[in-house]
Amino acid sequence: MEPHYRIAADIGGTFTDVACLSADGVLVTAKVPSTPHDYALGILTGVRQIAAQLQAPASAFGQLLHASTIATNAILEAKGARTGLVTTKGFRDVLELRRIRVPRLYEPLYQKPEPLVPRRLRLEVRERLDARGDVIQALDEENVRTVAKTLAKAGVEAVAVCFLHSYVNPEHEKQAERILREELPEDCFISVSYDVLPEVREYERTSTTVVNAYVGPVVSCYLKGLVQTLQNAGFDGRLLMMQSSGGLLDVSQVIARPATVVESGPAAGVVGAARLGHVAGYSDIITFDMGGTTAKASLIQDSRLTATDDYEVGGGISMSSALAKGGGYALKLPIIDVSEVGAGGGSVVRIDAGGGLKIGPESMGAMPGPACYGHGGTQATVTDANLVLGYLNPHALASGTVPVNAQCARDALQAAVCDKTDMSLLEAAYGVHCVANATMMRAVKAVSTYRGRNPRDFTMLAFGGNGGMHAALLARELNIGRVIVPPGAGVFSAVGLLFADYEMGRTIAYAAPLPAGEEARRALEAAYHALQSALCSEMGEDDNAGLTITRFAQLRYQGQGYELSVPLSSATVTADVIKQAAQDFMAEHKRSYGYVHDNGHMELVSIRVVASRPPARPPEINKVIAGGHLAEESTRMAYFGAQHGQLFTPVLHRYLLNDKPRQGPMIIEEYEGTTIVPPDCMVWRDAYNNVVIDLPEQGGA
Repeated sequence: MEPHYRIAADIGGTFTDVACLSADGVLVTAKVPSTPHDYALGILTGVRQIAAQLQAPASAFGQLLHASTIATNAILEAKGARTGLVTTKGFRDVLELRRIRVPRLYEPLYQKPEPLVPRRLRLEVRERLDARGDVIQALDEENVRTVAKTLAKAGVEAVAVCFLHSYVNPEHEKQAERILREELPEDCFISVSYDVLPEVREYERTSTTVVNAYVGPVVSCYLKGLVQTLQNAGFDGRLLMMQSSGGLLDVSQVIARPATVVESGPAAGVVGAARLGHVAGYSDIITFDMGGTTAKASLIQDSRLTATDDYEVGGGISMSSALAKGGGYALKLPIIDVSEVGAGGGSVVRIDAGGGLKIGPESMGAMPGPACYGHGGTQATVTDANLVLGYLNPHALASGTVPVNAQCARDALQAAVCDKTDMSLLEAAYGVHCVANATMMRAVKAVSTYRGRNPRDFTMLAFGGNGGMHAALLARELNIGRVIVPPGAGVFSAVGLLFADYEMGRTIAYAAPLPAGEEARRALEAAYHALQSALCSEMGEDDNAGLTITRFAQLRYQGQGYELSVPLSSATVTADVIKQAAQDFMAEHKRSYGYVHDNGHMELVSIRVVASRPPARPPEINKVIAGGHLAEESTRMAYFGAQHGQLFTPVLHRYLLNDKPRQGPMIIEEYEGTTIVPPDCMVWRDAYNNVVIDLPEQGGA
C-alpha cells in the first residue's frame, strides 16, 4: 500500500464500518460494534484492523473520510444543545406556528414535536427591515445586550439569530452577532441566518438556523474529540466529513455549519450506489439501505442523484415530500433526497394494545443490542427474528467475529410475540420479517410513488448490514423485478465515501423575473460570478483550476409559493442558457406536479453555485478483502413463509456464484452481511461482482 492513501468510516446505530480501496481496486473492509460512549473508539478499532491487514501504520492514511448520524441523533433523541433564539420583535413564535400542515389527517389528537427552542428562550429585539432591505427601524443595540445577558443567565450553549429580511441586508444580524460574541461565553455556539441560509421564507430560514445552532456544540465536541483520538493513535492525515448533499468537506468547515451533515451517513451510500450503478449499466435505481437502527431509501434517475432543499428531519420519518409535511423540523439546505424510517436489525418487536405486531422505532442499538448478541438485551428484535428463521448464521455473524446465541433469540421472540398470540415461533418470526418490510416500504414510496415514479421502472440496489436480507421480499411487494447487492454491501456507506467529491456550495436570494434582456442577464451573470469567486476563495483556490463549477437556479411561476431547482447548461448566462433553464423548469414541474403553464411567467427566487473536486484516483472494486474466510458451500434450514415452508437452503459466498443463474432458495453469507434469495427467484454474479437477484415477473400495472 502506498503512503497517504484514503480510508473511510461510517458510524451506524449498531456497527461502525471502515473501508479502504487500494489503487489496484482491492477493497479492504472492517465491521466493528459501535461505541456510543465514545464513537471515536469504534472508528479507531476499525482503522487498526485494516492497517493490520495491510501491514501499514495508522500514519500511512493521508485522509480519513467520515460519515455519521451524530447530528441526526441529537435531533431525534432531543439531546442537542440548550439553544436560544434572537429574532425580530413580533416573530417570537415562528417556530411554533410553522406551516399549516398536519401529516396525520385522521388523528385529531396529533401533536407536533416541541420546538427545539422553548418559548422562554426565544427573545425579541427591536429592529426592522423591509423586503428590499431598507431600514425601517434601526437595531436597538442595548436591547440586544439585554437579551444576551438574559440568555447567558439561562445557561444557553448555543444561540440562533434570525431577523426579518436579513437575506437581503445582513447588517443588523452582523451587528447582533458582534454584540452576542462580546456578551456570551466564548464557547457559546452562535448561528446566524445570513451565513446559514440567506434565502426567503421566514419559518424555513429560522428553523434551519436553529437546527444549525442546536446540533453545533454536539457536532463540534464530537469532531474535535475524534481528531484528538486519531492524532493520539498516530493518524496525522486530513479528516473530511460527508455532507448531506453528497460532497466531502473539511471538519473545520463542518464545525462552522454543522447542519450540513444532518443526513451525512445516508448520503454516502447513495453516492456509492450512483457510481457503481453507472459503471455496471444501471441508470435508474432505488437504493435500499437497512442498518441496525433505521432503513433508508433514495432514487437515482438517469445516473443522477435526486436532491432537495425542502426537507424535514425528525417526526418519525425524515423525508422530503409535499404529501407528508409538518411532522418534523424544516431544514432548507441541499440534501440528497433520502427518506428514513425507524426500522432496522435492532428495532424492537412488540404486540400493541390492540393485539397487532409492531416494529420499532425503538432500537436496542449497539449495546445491549439484539437478544441473540448475549450482551444483556432481552427484548426481541428484527435480527432475532431473522436468526430464528434460519436466515442468519446460528453461531456467529461477520465470519465468526460476532458470536450469537440462537436460544436467546427464540426465548425473546417467544416472550414478545408467541406468548401473547396464537402464532408459532416460525410464524411469529416470519411475521416480524414481513411487518418490518411493510414499515420500510414507506421509505421507498416516499422517494418513488409519492413523487410520481413507478418503482417497477427501477432496479433496487440493496446495502447496509441488513439490506440483503429484506430486499427481495420488499422488491416483490413493490413490483420491482431485479435486486442488486454490491460487493462490500454491509459496509457500503463507507465504500461510497471513497467515491465522493470534495465539495462546497453557496446560495443567495435573487428575486427577479427570469431575465429576458441583455442587461438583466449581465446582472445575473455578475451575481453568479461573485458567488463563484467567494466559493473558490473559501476552498483555497485562486481560480477554477481543478474544480468543477455547477450553477443552479431556483425558479417558480409568478404567484407560486414554492420553487424548483434546475441546473444551468453553461458557465455563462446567455439567452440560450435562459431558454434551456425555462424548458428544464417546465419538465421538472410536469414531473413533480403533473402539469405546466405553457405561457406562465417565470421568476428567479435564488441562485446557487457548487464547486467540486473529484478524488485523485477513483478505481473500481475488483476484489474485496474482509475479516473471516471464504467458507465452502453448506446448507441449513430456513423458513420462507406458509407458501414454501421450511427448506434445506444452500449457504455460500458470492464468489462461489458465476454468471450462470441459479434457482433459489439461497443464503449468501459474507463478512459484511447476508443476502436472502427466495425459492422462486434466480441469482447470479455479474462482471462487477454484484449479486443479481431476478424476481419472477408479476402481473398488474
